[in-house]
Amino acid sequence: MSGSARRLKALIIKESFQIVRDPSSILIAVILPLILMFIYGYGVSLDIDHLNIGLVMEDTRTDAQSFAESLTNSPYFNVKIAHNRKELYTEMAKGHVRGIVIVPFYFSEFLHNNNRIAPIQILADGSEPNTASFVRNYVQGAWNKWLEQRRINDGQRGISLVQLQSRVWYNEEVRSRDFLLPGSLGIIMSLIGILLTALVVAREWERGTMEALMATPIRIIELVFGKLIPYFFLGMMSMLLCAAITIFFYEVPFRGSFFALLVVSSAFLFAALGMGLFISTVSKNQFVASQAAVTAAFLPGLMLSGFIFEISSMPKIIQWISSTLAARYFVSAMKTLFLVGDVWSILLYDIGCILIIAAFFYILTSFKTVKRLD
Repeated sequence: MSGSARRLKALIIKESFQIVRDPSSILIAVILPLILMFIYGYGVSLDIDHLNIGLVMEDTRTDAQSFAESLTNSPYFNVKIAHNRKELYTEMAKGHVRGIVIVPFYFSEFLHNNNRIAPIQILADGSEPNTASFVRNYVQGAWNKWLEQRRINDGQRGISLVQLQSRVWYNEEVRSRDFLLPGSLGIIMSLIGILLTALVVAREWERGTMEALMATPIRIIELVFGKLIPYFFLGMMSMLLCAAITIFFYEVPFRGSFFALLVVSSAFLFAALGMGLFISTVSKNQFVASQAAVTAAFLPGLMLSGFIFEISSMPKIIQWISSTLAARYFVSAMKTLFLVGDVWSILLYDIGCILIIAAFFYILTSFKTVKRLD
């Protein structure tokens, strides 16, 4: 074994013992991902159940009552019924209901003689645009479903010459959890990967043990890889733990292969650990390193990676900034693997971009790390 390989092996063994002795590394690699997976799994959702709406019943005949029952029996609504519009206007002003459905007095006549503008009216609280959109779309869906059921009951099914049948690919149930959780893996691993190297190496600078390493014959490249390899395996363990929770606990379908998951995760972790090494090299202080990790990686990853917000709808300058984030390509790769499968044309592009970003940080770290104590 050459001298370089012997020094690298010794440093890897030393770092591995350091990980076992230091509870903060286990905390970052195991406990923190579990907490974040719980928060993203249960706390982040774009679906709405039990939406509070008001229902004004100006018509109380059989057809109107039937439509009212379709709303009250729906799991999407909590319905408060009133016979006076002003009463519900006050409730919406207070935020107690997010929308009002008005069944006008001519509702029953409209169904038999379409001489009016519309059979129902929907009022939504625009102070929360997303919720207002949910109110409009959900009530519209309930109305269409009720009309369809009514046609079936009247024996009129198939009377229309044109029938639209929609089918959603890759996420048939349109569950927000199925695309949010794979994306959240990118955000979680960004934080975990960067913190693992940023905090732990910065701590060595604070305690002066890094200076002791610098006094040895070890070279910069050996030092970088000696620090990287043990935390790479620790990070991969954390990644596989999060993926297993996503698949088996939250029951998110996984249509890709385990091999592709390993390749993509390895590339991303390589980039995240490299960024953490660069931050620790520049800051040499745990507090500064933690702030830099959150500011430079976690927040941009959360906002600009496509995890929640569509990148193509962002201004061009923001899209250019997002293209410098490894998390953007990892989120894309995870969504592809979980929802579609091994689409290698997409995966190889994402992996290539991640490796370019990783190389940038390792080159910077190599130039910034010098064997002197000033």
